[in-house]
Amino acid sequence: MDTSSTIAMFLHFGLVGIGCLAVAEKFIPLLPSYVLLMLLGLTVSDGTMLAMTILATSAGSVVGAIGWYGLGRVLGSRRIEGLVARYGKFVLLRPSLYRQLTDAYRGNHFWVTLIGQTLPTVRIYLALPAGVLRLEPRAFVMATAIGTVIWNMPFLTLGYALRGSGHDPVSLGFWVVVILVAVEVALFLGFRFYKRSLAPRPLGEQRVLPSRLPVEEGV
Repeated sequence: MDTSSTIAMFLHFGLVGIGCLAVAEKFIPLLPSYVLLMLLGLTVSDGTMLAMTILATSAGSVVGAIGWYGLGRVLGSRRIEGLVARYGKFVLLRPSLYRQLTDAYRGNHFWVTLIGQTLPTVRIYLALPAGVLRLEPRAFVMATAIGTVIWNMPFLTLGYALRGSGHDPVSLGFWVVVILVAVEVALFLGFRFYKRSLAPRPLGEQRVLPSRLPVEEGV
């Protein structure tokens, strides 16, 4: 069964099928997610259906992320690392990438999860180390949901807007991804620069008063 017939089969079941397609995309990527979302947007009939499709795909993606989270939590660190080392190369999850995702959680868990849902590849596998590390489930689900909506909405809306225009959704979707990632990187670097500007200077960089200044007695 090819990709187009698989998508058509899911679409036959309406919003339920769209939600199931979003779940499946988290485990078996049929297409890059931005391409899939834009193709789904092309099938939307009106604004109300667009909103429902955004909700359905977002819910499906969150369910898929919870699946990865549960897998990591049940199997634990040693087993997951062994599976990634053995099979990760077949699903674009190299051991180096897994370590980077794990190390990312040394920062703010909520924001790491939210931003991770708006980055290609990372958005699929970030939930795995989150489960291994046993992050607080409610905060994880909330951050995942917000990040998923931020990712899904532009591509579905763009697909909806391109109906009948003759434009290639794949190439347009690629440039939207580039723009989104560039904006995120700029915001991240700006935030880091802002935090550094507020941080107290190390003692070695602080101005030291001369030790031979005269001291007045009895003041």
